[in-house]
Amino acid sequence: MDFLLELLKIILPAGAVLYGMYLVVMSFLSKEREKMLVDLKTQNTQVVLPIRLQAAERLCLLLERISPNNLVRRSNPSQFTAAELHPMLLSEVREEFNHNLSQQVYFTEETWEAVRRAVEDVITLLNMSRQELGPEASGMELAKAIFTQSLDKKNDAIGYALKQVKSEIQLYF
Repeated sequence: MDFLLELLKIILPAGAVLYGMYLVVMSFLSKEREKMLVDLKTQNTQVVLPIRLQAAERLCLLLERISPNNLVRRSNPSQFTAAELHPMLLSEVREEFNHNLSQQVYFTEETWEAVRRAVEDVITLLNMSRQELGPEASGMELAKAIFTQSLDKKNDAIGYALKQVKSEIQLYF
């Protein structure tokens, strides 16, 4: 019995010391792990933030370029008939959008949906403007119809999409 008592006197303090060491090591490893995660997030932010800003710039440029006013001004409508100008404008909008499809990776689903809706809205506006005109209409008549349709629109999908992109970027500052 004395032997067992002496053994317990040795084992209990040794167990307490081992348990204490276990807690200290686990605490140290946990803090090191958190520190590494913070460092990783910081490095990730330093790399991803400039890319996100560049993606936002590209989306804003896309939205500005496909706005009906800018789209028509760049196309020089006086040189074309409405039948020639309409597919050219549609092609330009689709090209701009397809060129920037990869930017959706850097934005929320809601923001990308707003951008996609804005592009669809412009395409619809172009198609509706073309339908209002006769087969022999000039490019200038189509341009006027596009401007009129654009002014008559109650909701501005391009403006909303621009606000979405800007508000999402402001979250990082």
